[in-house]
Amino acid sequence: DESGVAGAPATVALELARRKARAVAALPLASGALVLGCDSLLALDGVARGKPADAADALDRWQSMRGRTGSLLTGHCLVDARTAGPPTEIAEVARTEVRFGEPSAVEIAAYIRSGEPLEVAGAFTLDGLGGWFVESVEGAPSNVVGLSLPVLRRLLAARGVSVADLWPAANDPTR
Repeated sequence: DESGVAGAPATVALELARRKARAVAALPLASGALVLGCDSLLALDGVARGKPADAADALDRWQSMRGRTGSLLTGHCLVDARTAGPPTEIAEVARTEVRFGEPSAVEIAAYIRSGEPLEVAGAFTLDGLGGWFVESVEGAPSNVVGLSLPVLRRLLAARGVSVADLWPAANDPTR
């Protein structure tokens, strides 16, 4: 339930990520695993904006975002349930500045009709149709997609896991 989380946008993103990770880590199938929870939102004018409620909300957001820069914030929480006892966790928030273009009213209406902005934090994507309306990003582009790869690498390293350990081909001596 995201409705009960309040505070500064970074605090909200981190708390939602923690709740997701903790919920999964509490399941029996997570025993012995590292569990990652993430949640993203767009901060514009100091206001946290998750998924729009409906098409009218998406339209209002796009009218306010046109030609401006917002901060895409993703909370990351890594719960380590690999050992006996209570799981431990580490967390971090990634921030990427997103500069929006100035799509026309016709383009915004078509984008909203596509349904895409109704399913994502901030009412836009970088890797989908919304990418046409993003002028630039400052920070990790992967964060805008929903998972900051640099943050995940740091969190894993803090738990003794190298990202290279996750790459089967890199660890195959026959290659």
